[in-house]
Amino acid sequence: MTLGFQEASILEDLLFVFMGYEGQYIRFRSDYNPASEGDRLAGPQFKILPGLDPSLRDLTNTMLKMATHYGAVEAFAEVHSREEFGAVNHALCSSIRKLLKEYLVLIAQLEHQFLTSPSFTLHVLHLRTLPTSHMMFQLYSLAREVLRCNSMLEDDLEDSVDDLDDMENILESLREGGDIVGSGGVPGSKICKGGSVLGLLTLRLASMAGDPAARSLLSLLLREASRPYMNMLNEWLHHGMIRDPHAEFLIKEQKSIRRERLEEDYTDEYWEKRYTIRDGDVPPQLEGVKEKVLLAGKYLNVVRECGGVDVSKDVGDVPKSFEDIRFLDNVNSAYAHANESLLNLLLTTHALPARLRSLKHYFFLDRSDFFSYFLELGATELQKQAKKVNVGKLQSLLDLALRQPGSIAASDPFKEDVKVQMNEVGLTKWLMRVVSVSGIDEGATTFEESHRTPAISSIEDDKSVIGFNALELDYSVPFPLSLVISRKTVLRYQLLFRYLLSLRHLETLLVQAWQDHNTLYTWKHKSKYPQVELWKRRAWTLRARMLVFVQQLLYFCTSEVVEPNWNGLMKRMEEVRTVDELMQDHVDFLDTCLKECMLTNSKLLKIHAKIMMTCTMFASYTSHLSKALITADPDLASPSAKYMGNEDAAFDQVRLDKLSDNLSKYEENFSRHLKILLDALNYYAATETVVLLGLCARLSTASNDADTQGLVMTG
Repeated sequence: MTLGFQEASILEDLLFVFMGYEGQYIRFRSDYNPASEGDRLAGPQFKILPGLDPSLRDLTNTMLKMATHYGAVEAFAEVHSREEFGAVNHALCSSIRKLLKEYLVLIAQLEHQFLTSPSFTLHVLHLRTLPTSHMMFQLYSLAREVLRCNSMLEDDLEDSVDDLDDMENILESLREGGDIVGSGGVPGSKICKGGSVLGLLTLRLASMAGDPAARSLLSLLLREASRPYMNMLNEWLHHGMIRDPHAEFLIKEQKSIRRERLEEDYTDEYWEKRYTIRDGDVPPQLEGVKEKVLLAGKYLNVVRECGGVDVSKDVGDVPKSFEDIRFLDNVNSAYAHANESLLNLLLTTHALPARLRSLKHYFFLDRSDFFSYFLELGATELQKQAKKVNVGKLQSLLDLALRQPGSIAASDPFKEDVKVQMNEVGLTKWLMRVVSVSGIDEGATTFEESHRTPAISSIEDDKSVIGFNALELDYSVPFPLSLVISRKTVLRYQLLFRYLLSLRHLETLLVQAWQDHNTLYTWKHKSKYPQVELWKRRAWTLRARMLVFVQQLLYFCTSEVVEPNWNGLMKRMEEVRTVDELMQDHVDFLDTCLKECMLTNSKLLKIHAKIMMTCTMFASYTSHLSKALITADPDLASPSAKYMGNEDAAFDQVRLDKLSDNLSKYEENFSRHLKILLDALNYYAATETVVLLGLCARLSTASNDADTQGLVMTG
């Protein structure tokens, strides 16, 4: 062929090749298979039959790259239009198809010129296709990046970090009777969609600062691809709803975590895990405000579930793409509105402060005249072993006490929400489980298990737990207040309640011992034996020291720990700006109370448990001591007992010595453990909790016999 005929033949072939077909002299390479998806995505490779003039061959090879890019981009648009690739990919492919349509229009125009213009040469074709070739190269490069992210290029297969996410979506879909394909395809296949695609576009756009044509093209693609994503974002920001069938939005919803589980949710799972951020799929434009986006939707979702958002109303004048200058203002204003709406719902509509005051009355025994009356009514039942206590009877007695005219609880509108229950695991063992898991939150599931199905060893170890020590209150809270007063926080209230109740009960036992010492003839009547009177003084002194210890500890926990922290919480609630701040302030208040009441330190817990056990045993031992004292000194028996024939009994020194030894053990045990406790408190006051210094000063009054001699005179 002549050079002119070669050029005309090649021009005709190129117009076919540009549209993805083989020509007469330009053919597909033998290793290209049009039926293979992988080959089509990589783009067709062409070969020119031998014999073409070298000058024409070089120019033709240069233009064949555009044909390869077109074939790859067309295959990319076809593959990524499948359902599992998500709405953002669909929008991207739609805009790419529009560009490809313009490309085909250009080819048609070039063909017309080829047929009508004698001056149309290979060089003219090359010049006319240069801008289009550059555009096609940008589309091809973008497609390659997305394919590489999808692990769809050759053998470039990587383990997906989102496999677990995909599996969760599939499991949720199966639970709801859905189809696996609709959940994101086969598990383990990595799909680049949603925010990841927008991130790739944004990064490429940033790297093309010196190429106006490429920037214009990528800006167009980003604008079009972000439209469905912005629709999801606006739906979330303004309605608190997620319409995300392909799991590509930056917020992930766990549909299996439902509101109905809040009553048994010991880990705040509903609030913490129902809506979470897909960290790997956040578009760069939202990276700085992703927390605000999450919270805005979460807040509105709660308001919507309470009927406070009209979801039927269309979202009004909001930005439709990331390029809109109002984009960030939209996020900030939506967050402010959602936060204000939920705060108003919690603090005003559902009266959260009143709820918290109600909790304080019941769990912290604040103005607890009704509870003292309840303990008197249920004393017989509460002295039984925990497993044998009739909870239904106790609930009836509590209801009776709560409705007692004149009590603080009689006018409480939330008294119906208070329930009685028994926890057969001892308080100290329960608290030690908390400490051993290094934190209350992490130990929440342990609590739930021990609370509901205690292990056999726990049952065996805690057979001696009586009703007084096993008693705890429960409090049912309606949604949405259950987000703030969650099971996790109610658990903390229960720990503090059981601790304060144990101190109150021990105080009652020691006061009863004091009453016995003041009313029984055995203790009031003065013996003619000095050693007996000395023994009685020692018993009075020990009882007084124990009573001082318990009363000072109870005063410290209520007046120096709970009350100041409560006032601080109420003050912060007046100034709170966000719902999450409110929730955190509430948890911090309870954690501070637990820490300052020494309930989060294993060493202090063990020492405190030993002292409490010593005091409880001594207080319960009083009636036995009265009888033993009469056997040692018969003159201390009441006149009626002497009349019954016991007046001839003699003084028993051996018995008194035995009583003295027993009392010495109590004295030594109490003094030793109190000293250890004071030393530990001084150490932790210097290193961790300063407020414990005040407790050291208070408890030191019970640490020395000489300091309490004045208290004995009242005995």
